[in-house]
Amino acid sequence: MDLKLFATVFSTIFIAELGDKTQLATLLYASNAEHPKLTVFAASAAALVLTSALGVLAGAFLAENVSPKVVRWFAGLGFIAVGTWVLASGD
Repeated sequence: MDLKLFATVFSTIFIAELGDKTQLATLLYASNAEHPKLTVFAASAAALVLTSALGVLAGAFLAENVSPKVVRWFAGLGFIAVGTWVLASGD
């Protein structure tokens, strides 16, 4: 296992997930006294693992079928579009 890659991916995903809607939804489920905390943790962890697996499969598919230059362009344009939308929809 490449520990440098592991640390990079872990820290990037960890920071990106802090305070996002997934974490807030998990927090809300866990705040209900009637919900078993272990069930909330297991369900949210399983959902994150599945979405990560789908991301890896999609990335592998793109790597085999689409030029890296095209992927970079679409990713860059996507980030610009989201940034523009966030700035335009602000108060």
